[in-house]
Amino acid sequence: MKIIVAKDAGYCFGVRQAVDQAYKTAEQYGDVYMLGHIVHNEHVVSDLEKSGAKVINSLEKIPDDKPLLFRAHGTEPAVWSKAKQKNINIIDATCPLVTEIHHEVQKLEKEGRQIIIIGDHGHDEIIGIATQVKKPIVISNVDEAKKLKKMKRVGVVSQSTQMIENIQAIIGELLTKVNDLHFVNTICFPTKRNHEQIKKLAEIADVLLIIGSFTSANSKRLTQLALERNPFSFQVTDVKDINNEWFKKATTIGISAGASTPDNIIKDVIEHVKANCDVVTEEILYE
Repeated sequence: MKIIVAKDAGYCFGVRQAVDQAYKTAEQYGDVYMLGHIVHNEHVVSDLEKSGAKVINSLEKIPDDKPLLFRAHGTEPAVWSKAKQKNINIIDATCPLVTEIHHEVQKLEKEGRQIIIIGDHGHDEIIGIATQVKKPIVISNVDEAKKLKKMKRVGVVSQSTQMIENIQAIIGELLTKVNDLHFVNTICFPTKRNHEQIKKLAEIADVLLIIGSFTSANSKRLTQLALERNPFSFQVTDVKDINNEWFKKATTIGISAGASTPDNIIKDVIEHVKANCDVVTEEILYE
């Protein structure tokens, strides 16, 4: 039996940077405060809580001598302003690629365009992008795009972890409604690589494991892409979710993971498969 692991499985550099910064800040100050969980992964959240990372819902709950960490997803300008007014020590862990989306959407608005953001309603990243401009429209799928009225000038960006297939379908619909459309492809490179690798893995593996929390949008998208190509694709949060019966007739097992899945969980899954299957070789899938 052979295991093939996607090269870009797990933490993207933006998430890794934010998580490392949270641990470092908690160690330096004793505690660090965050307006929401830093990533959508139960294991990371639990470990950070033990290290002194505290989730709050109001700036008023931060002690005067403790720092506030802004998460990788991006933060509303109003929250930035209020934190500065209160002289809170801000640790900015915003992903640089998310910051680029903020700049792009601001430029599109300055061109006098109606802003449309493609992404998951209520997602932290979408809230951060939407609050950079006035009266944006957020849509998540083609059906929502079909309900829009005709418009003259439109600027479109997307959540960094969207699937290109969803964006292409939405843009196709918008082209029937908009006279002057400027689309900036803001899917981040780590997402593009991970999506391409999962598509390839789904074709060459008998069984495919996608490691990631069921609260993670990007992990669920990986699973969706895999299932569209291979019905023997299974999402697991960790080794406890694995059913060894899945591997009985398999000769090749593929493994990938969402961008919020830590290295140790991926390693545990790989070791579990090795321990319970007759693994001859382990390869890394390059794209």
